[in-house]
Amino acid sequence: MATVNTCYVAAACNRCPYSADWGRNGLIIYGYSRAVALYQPEGQSVAGGVCATFVGNTDRVNCVSWVRNRLEDETEFVSGSVDGGVCIWRLNNDKTSTEPLCTLKGHEGSVICVSACTVPRSGSSTSETVETLIVTASADSTVRIWSKVNNEATEKQTLNFGSGFALTVAVFIIPGTSVPIVACGCDDHKVHLYVAGDDGQYFRVLVLSGHEDWIRSLNFTVDDAGDILLASCAQDHLIRVWRFARSSESHNSVQQMTSIAHLQPDEDITAKETVITMVENGLEIKFAVSLESVLSGHENWVYSVRWQPCVIKENGTTHQPMKLLSASMDKTMIIWSPDVETGVWVDEVRVGDVGGNSLGFFGGLFGPCGRSILGHGYQGAFNQWTCNKEFCVWESQVTGGGHFNSVVDLSWSGGGGHYILSASTDQTTRLHAPWVRQYQQPAWYEIARPQIHGYDLQCLAVLGKYSFASGADEKLVRVFKAPRNFINNFGQICGHSLTSDLRSEEFLSLPEGANVPALGLSNKAVYVGGDASTKEQEEITKQGQYPDNYFTSIDLRAPPSEDQLLQNTLWPEEAKLYGHGYEIFSLAANPEGTLLASACKAAKAEVANILLWDMKTKKVCASLCGCTLTVTQMAFNHQGNRLLAVSRDRTWALFKQSETGQFVLEASTDKRTTSHARIIWSCAWSHDDKYFFTASRDKKVLVWSVDAVARTTHTSPPMPAGSLVLPHSVTAVSLAPLFVQDDRYLVAAALEDGEIFLYTWSPSDSTSEWRLAASLSQSEAHHLTVTRLAFRPQTGRLGHTEDSSRWLQLASCGEDHAVRVYNIDLMDFKKKN
Repeated sequence: MATVNTCYVAAACNRCPYSADWGRNGLIIYGYSRAVALYQPEGQSVAGGVCATFVGNTDRVNCVSWVRNRLEDETEFVSGSVDGGVCIWRLNNDKTSTEPLCTLKGHEGSVICVSACTVPRSGSSTSETVETLIVTASADSTVRIWSKVNNEATEKQTLNFGSGFALTVAVFIIPGTSVPIVACGCDDHKVHLYVAGDDGQYFRVLVLSGHEDWIRSLNFTVDDAGDILLASCAQDHLIRVWRFARSSESHNSVQQMTSIAHLQPDEDITAKETVITMVENGLEIKFAVSLESVLSGHENWVYSVRWQPCVIKENGTTHQPMKLLSASMDKTMIIWSPDVETGVWVDEVRVGDVGGNSLGFFGGLFGPCGRSILGHGYQGAFNQWTCNKEFCVWESQVTGGGHFNSVVDLSWSGGGGHYILSASTDQTTRLHAPWVRQYQQPAWYEIARPQIHGYDLQCLAVLGKYSFASGADEKLVRVFKAPRNFINNFGQICGHSLTSDLRSEEFLSLPEGANVPALGLSNKAVYVGGDASTKEQEEITKQGQYPDNYFTSIDLRAPPSEDQLLQNTLWPEEAKLYGHGYEIFSLAANPEGTLLASACKAAKAEVANILLWDMKTKKVCASLCGCTLTVTQMAFNHQGNRLLAVSRDRTWALFKQSETGQFVLEASTDKRTTSHARIIWSCAWSHDDKYFFTASRDKKVLVWSVDAVARTTHTSPPMPAGSLVLPHSVTAVSLAPLFVQDDRYLVAAALEDGEIFLYTWSPSDSTSEWRLAASLSQSEAHHLTVTRLAFRPQTGRLGHTEDSSRWLQLASCGEDHAVRVYNIDLMDFKKKN
């Protein structure tokens, strides 16, 4: 079997408040689509990126949480989903796991929030008897408390909130005991506190009132004096800090939890103290609860509060810094701390955006050392800041990211494949490439966001090194060309110049960047020094209207941050191509980028024609008929003299360029002669153009000989030269740019369930035409339908200079929001099977 390693995963964090968590182990977990990604932040000696993905939930992951063990690195985490299930995972030594330890089922609605921690079992100090306490909140108006011991989990209790529900939960173990406190923030604007009695059942002991809107986040910590602090935030724009001061009046007692229910659970806690009592093994533990502070500084809903993690000193003692991080929909995150002299809580650091296109933050996370913070928001992007110790300023850091909706198409750039372009129904196209640095391995990042559109994108086609066309849910094709600022930055970040075939005068004539006009869809070119007076005049004449996001030329040596991607990496729109009567569905360009084929959604043959565009004149040069329904994919061969189209009507059509330069129908199948029984989703050419492959919903990949189909007549319909049957519908196919094992073609086929298979095939092998070379499971590939596969058009790992002939790279994208790149070791094919 061939060795296939994942070198890049790009997927945005799900747009939920609790969909990411940063552990003491330095790793971030976050939910994307129905999976969980393990993300390593960029470090001085470590390249950042997604290390592994975990597939176990059957619907969108709403919330994730590391299982906290106050002073130790986490090895387990929990994920909750829209499907009502909760999965518990444990990292292996290689930071992966193929199956969850166990799945908790009981909720009848979407799981909103989850909190988990370890509890040493009473009477034993062995790790084998460590209990994991998991608290989950759901839209079914319940909070469920679970206990896991030795990979077996049971439900301990269900807390029912009637017609209301808890939006956030937090569980915390009182230091020095095994007594847990469970806090629930609800839609009644109150925080409900529960503790367990001697019989193990949880009782509500107190209700903290004061917020005037839904509670959105809760977080516990303990200060150096041993007092417990609880931070709560709400949609009333405020944060409250509650103090649980340990009383010295604890004494032996046989008092049961039922006898302390006389406390007024709905009593309003203001500045006065209220004493609550908990019992562990007959010992009373008393706390005086009071409201310590109300923090006001945000101008919109506050979605997240997190305490800075505890610090372990060199002598083994611990120190809890009194710093609190809050994240809000006002696009800012604030670090709060008490003033040394007065004790009044003040905002020490404020980071974020003012204005811009993005919405605010759903969540904020403290790094384990407290020197880094990270926020995630509506568009799923991460924003990270790290404190510069020398200058005492917080600097923006390089972070991973990706699409936050289905990725529908991708393609390697022309001229050897020096970057990948991807298009998504999140209405963006994104450019991915490796960041090449000295003394570190190359790491892939999003380098530019050429198009931010108002319609869901459906397809794209590259037109050379620095130009592409895209189609969306509109009736026109848009053509974009890279600006000068991008070309310069790309060379500095990725170590490769895109200007080798550009004349100096042609390069100087390019726009510097692009803007998106207010309420517009077209990227407007910006030239050097030409927009200062224009910008001032437009600002005067557009009083009261939505402002433009003006492009600013930037000099980058590292991948851009999210705000830079949104504003300063757009490509100017070069042309609009009108001609179709319905929404564009597929595009293809010849290798030189001089011809573009486009097709739209079609329910009848009259509109299923393919338009050929001359990209020099931007005009239609031909209209090709051959299919009767929507053309799902098209592909030019490597010589550029043939065009293949496959369709929803289960047929394919092959067009050949005649001596006059016009494309004419060379061969085709119809409903009577087709060998496919279902929709044909994908097609691809062999590198020598002797064969083309079609992939269909009928689970088949068929091979067609160009010479054979060219000789067919009405009496002898085309017959496939090879056939591969796979377990599920085949949605994408691609072929490697070279032979492996002498004369065998390397074929990649992707399925509807997200799996990817690599096969080798040879027309001269009569005994075993198809040989399985590798298979990638849902955790290694995609967990939803794969929409496109594309081999890099040349050998070698992009960004690396050594062993260029040993490696081959394959890119994939899918409905699970992910773009992936795999390294395939060609040395394995030289070994005898």
